Amino acid sequence: MTIKTPTHKPLPLEVRGTASQPLGMSTTQFLRDYWQKRPLLIRNAFPDFEAPIEPNDLAGLACEEGVLARLIIHDEKRDRWTVKTGPFEEAEFGKTPKRDWTLLVQDVDKWDADVASLLESFAFLPSWRVDDIMISYAEDGGGVGAHVDQYDVFLIQGLGQRHWAISTDPDAPLDFRKDVELKQLETFEPTNEWLLDPGDMLYLPPGVPHDGVALGNCMTLSVGMRAPSQAELTGDLADFLAERMPEELRYTDPDLTPAKRAGEIDTAALNRLRQALPFAAALDRDLLADWFGRFITRYRSAQVAAAPPKATTPAALDKALDSGATFVRHPFARLAWVRGKKDAVLFVSGNAYECPTDLAERLSGERELSFDKKVSAAEKTVLLSLLNEGHLGIRKGRRR
Repeated sequence: MTIKTPTHKPLPLEVRGTASQPLGMSTTQFLRDYWQKRPLLIRNAFPDFEAPIEPNDLAGLACEEGVLARLIIHDEKRDRWTVKTGPFEEAEFGKTPKRDWTLLVQDVDKWDADVASLLESFAFLPSWRVDDIMISYAEDGGGVGAHVDQYDVFLIQGLGQRHWAISTDPDAPLDFRKDVELKQLETFEPTNEWLLDPGDMLYLPPGVPHDGVALGNCMTLSVGMRAPSQAELTGDLADFLAERMPEELRYTDPDLTPAKRAGEIDTAALNRLRQALPFAAALDRDLLADWFGRFITRYRSAQVAAAPPKATTPAALDKALDSGATFVRHPFARLAWVRGKKDAVLFVSGNAYECPTDLAERLSGERELSFDKKVSAAEKTVLLSLLNEGHLGIRKGRRR
């Protein structure tokens, strides 16, 4: 199957992964030709793939407080959809029908280390672009209906088979059904269809209509990207600026002339507003980076790190470093950094820290890290702050 680029050069819609190129091509070629441009099915992207979590364990996770989970049941005869939100009681799963239901659990990578290890395969993407790994378990016929995602997603088949249908028609209607709680498409006419086996992966850029239906017992792992809407970005940036603007900066009109029409907001007033609200276009690089770093690492759910009951002292940190302890990142901590004039600014869950560049990079890229060389005073300051705010924990190691 092929589709055509604007230059009429054919590009495959289906490729086969290899040990050296899991995407069926180099990451550079994938980003150039497919990322945010066109879908791609990669057969055997994960050879001999075994799901990193069992269905029963996934169901158990859906029963835990604080876990985002949904149970979706489809009455095919009446075309009615029921959506229940977790946490669930174990007995809930004993009441499910024999087919046509799906369990969706978000952020599984935050709760399960084996699932989180899958993210290593996506290291060619900025780590702060990755949102979560959502896992769906479905009985025969289960799915969520035809829909459109507004973010990039990699759909990895983990267990059983799933039939996927997509539409590459640029004129496909995107109206939603009004009788369903889910944002399902009112009409869906696929242009391509596949049956995925364990280890196969389907990449979908934003805005591609698609529908996945389980054939027998089925598990799919969805690696979704974080793609804030312009409205979300604008709102957060506005709040960020508002907190930092002096109270004495206000709307002014020293050039005011007698009003010609009562109540009119005229062109002159609008121009004054533009001057009073320079907004993002007038931000210098450091301020814009400061806002975005805080924003992009602030997690959307209520799960945040909590300070430990007992603070780590500088002496305790030195002892841990000397003993070869491992520093473990909190599962819900999001990290990013930006180069400064001297060192870096490290962003962790909405907070900013002055940080040596090498350490900022390591903290952002490694979930567990230890130190074989001498740790500088500046690095200790950062580690101590992250430990005492709960973003890092210590797992004791053997003395060197």
